[in-house]
Amino acid sequence: MVGFFNKDDEGNYGTAEKDGSANSDNTVKSNEQASGFEQTQDGQASGSMVGIDGLMDKRIKLEESINYVGHMIKTLKDKRSRLEKDVEEEAVDIKNLREQLIKIREYIDEENKGIENLTKKRSQIESEADEVRGIIGNFTEMISGIDGMVNREKEKITQFKKSLENQNST
Repeated sequence: MVGFFNKDDEGNYGTAEKDGSANSDNTVKSNEQASGFEQTQDGQASGSMVGIDGLMDKRIKLEESINYVGHMIKTLKDKRSRLEKDVEEEAVDIKNLREQLIKIREYIDEENKGIENLTKKRSQIESEADEVRGIIGNFTEMISGIDGMVNREKEKITQFKKSLENQNST
């Protein structure tokens, strides 16, 4: 038996085996007739004796094998092309994601700067509030001092009036 590649009706390749049965003999005879070689009665050399039939069979098998390998190569090229396309699409997707991450980072940086500015502004306002509280405390002390002076003067006036009343009553 000899193995060779066969092409089916759908264009797919597979292996088949050829044995030395009667079909094989018929094929050899029809090949001999097609090639113009017939065995003569006296045993003269014919195409099958020279081995041309075997060479033709081998050539046909080689052609089928080459066609099969060609089909395999085309399939591999198609697969590689699809993979290259998929890889390129992934590269574009990753590039887009990287750009989005850059934008997110810029947003985060902007927000951090905004928070720093708010923190500085809050600190300034707290400082100003502390100054205002200090001024209010100073004013409170001044007013308390003035109130104390007013109370002392009132007391003096009250004492003066009493002493005048006491002098007038005497």
